[in-house]
Amino acid sequence: MSNFKPINQKAWFLILPVILCVAFSAILPLMTVVNYSVQDIISPERRVFVGTEWFANVMRDEELHAALWRQLVFSGAVLLVEIPLGIALALSMPAQGWKASAVLVTVALSLLIPWNVVGTIWQIFGRADIGLLGATLQKLGVDYNYTGSARDAWITVLVMDVWHWTPLVALLCYAGLRSIPDAYYQAARIDGASRFAVFRYIQLPKMRGVLMIAVLLRFMDSFMIYTEPFVLTGGGPGNSTTFLSQFLTQKAVGQFDLGPAAAFSLIYFLIILLFCFVLYNWMQRVGTQEKEAA
Repeated sequence: MSNFKPINQKAWFLILPVILCVAFSAILPLMTVVNYSVQDIISPERRVFVGTEWFANVMRDEELHAALWRQLVFSGAVLLVEIPLGIALALSMPAQGWKASAVLVTVALSLLIPWNVVGTIWQIFGRADIGLLGATLQKLGVDYNYTGSARDAWITVLVMDVWHWTPLVALLCYAGLRSIPDAYYQAARIDGASRFAVFRYIQLPKMRGVLMIAVLLRFMDSFMIYTEPFVLTGGGPGNSTTFLSQFLTQKAVGQFDLGPAAAFSLIYFLIILLFCFVLYNWMQRVGTQEKEAA
């Protein structure tokens, strides 16, 4: 007899609410954006089909190229700082007891603050007249002005993002560390392994799954950053902190160019998808090579 089993039709009714939610929150808006990206909307009653003209115009936009370069540099800096810092923070956190609970709550506090509030906090924090950071740097003789210096503005946005989101990386790594059985550590102590050897051959491989999640989450979120730099610097001085999301908002809301904005949003989505795909496959390949070498 055949081992073929009929499909359970009742299972479709269980996942139907999820499908409807995804269709309503993602697929339908995406199709609307695709519709706008191939039309020139002259008025609510008059639209002209233009094909891929908006895509070609957006790809030739030099301001877009500059914003994309700033975004890539910023996202790369975020990963280079937050991932090692989050791992170090997770390794230094206590494993159990009331101290572990207190540290976990303290570390997670910054994650509870809304994005616009984070921008406001750092806007005040960096001012030399009323902010602790600005006043301290001024007393130390450091020429710091995030509203007038492109370098200072960029560094302030980076430090703000590190302060806000490094705890997420730390919590993910902490969860990965706590899932490692004690037998691994006991075997390492018997073999006389150093602390670095324990990290290199036990902790880091066991954290690879959560690290992959942390890298992908932080890359996607940093690539879509908008609220914090908008509140802190407004994209300035000049365009030094105008990243892709703010560039898109300026086109869609400020200039009301819905066609080019829709085309750019699709390109924006594909760029994020491409980089996440490359990152995921690279981390998977590195993990496979290390397993084969071991």
